[in-house]
Amino acid sequence: QVQLVESGGGLVQAGGSLRLSCAASGNILLISRINVMAWYRQAPGKQRELVARVTSGGNTNYADSAKGRFTISRDNAKNTVYLQMNSLKPEDTAVYYCYSGSLDFTSWGQGTQVTVSS
Repeated sequence: QVQLVESGGGLVQAGGSLRLSCAASGNILLISRINVMAWYRQAPGKQRELVARVTSGGNTNYADSAKGRFTISRDNAKNTVYLQMNSLKPEDTAVYYCYSGSLDFTSWGQGTQVTVSS
């Protein structure tokens, strides 16, 4: 089993910044096989959507809404993925979920609330 624990959410004014962290713990063998780590978000009444993803090799992909404002990074030694969010907008308000995946399993965190006030 792999557990993902997110932190760093909160309330921020529009234009502000937040940094989310997600640490993986549990079965060391399974953790070593994680390929992709990502951040998704789900706003009220909307479907969960990909925000950004990073592979074990450091390749990154971003949703169009995140490009230029968000940066995903990964510390493989700490089994941790980060999401630096700058220039936040009210429409970024959502529950942000951490995701990890390999060839044979996936894991989700419990989510952390990000609220951006106008």
